[in-house]
Amino acid sequence: MDAVLADWRSAPIDARLKAACHVVETLTLDPESLTPADLAPLRAAGATGEAIEDLVHVCAIFNMYDRLADALGFDLPGSEAFDRLASVLLIRGYR
Repeated sequence: MDAVLADWRSAPIDARLKAACHVVETLTLDPESLTPADLAPLRAAGATGEAIEDLVHVCAIFNMYDRLADALGFDLPGSEAFDRLASVLLIRGYR
């Protein structure tokens, strides 16, 4: 995880996750530049259309919440609360 957070491009992760990181980064920082060509590496690495759609939805929702939180000054829970939520997400996922 630390390697991905430091630089996902050089992190020791599989091609599908690297392609997903590229799409998420582009959607977050420069969404209007995203083209079907940006999705081609995901498809080549075996991601299904449904998986790509899920990736885009999750990214968009997190970006929306982050922007709302920044604009409205949301209070953030401490690391303990994030750790609890992470364990739940690992078991149940986002659905």
